[in-house]
Amino acid sequence: MAKKKKAAKKKVVKRGKKKAAIKKAPAKKAPAGKNRAVKKKTVKASSTQSAAGPRRKAAKKKQPASAKSRAASRKPASLGRPKVTGEEKLYWLFQKDYHARQVFEFLRVETVRELEQFSPQEIIRRLSQPVRKTVESIRYELAKRNRHLADDLEFALQHQAQRQED
Repeated sequence: MAKKKKAAKKKVVKRGKKKAAIKKAPAKKAPAGKNRAVKKKTVKASSTQSAAGPRRKAAKKKQPASAKSRAASRKPASLGRPKVTGEEKLYWLFQKDYHARQVFEFLRVETVRELEQFSPQEIIRRLSQPVRKTVESIRYELAKRNRHLADDLEFALQHQAQRQED
């Protein structure tokens, strides 16, 4: 009986080997099928690259560019979403800039929204007006005393002539 058991074990092992051999055969066929699919794709890709193919691509590139230029010409430039509110106090934004705070005090503005009402040219005009007036009064007082600033002799002579007429 021992011989029969050994023979039965051999058959089982052989059957297991046969199953393994069967599994390997389909595995080889599957990659072959993939190669065929790849070949078909390359054939399709080459067939679509006819003379009309590149023209279509070029036309697609031109259309979005013209659409972008149209959209850009219609919309005004924007800075995006503001990082501070209009009610933000200028004192806190310009804590380290003493001169800027002096300008805000001179203009009598406290918030960003109030400051945005002025153009840069308007701020310069408002800031320089008192300086211009002060320099004019200095020139006038010096001319009264027969003195003048550097390169300002003409003003002193004109003022002296006016004083003599009066």
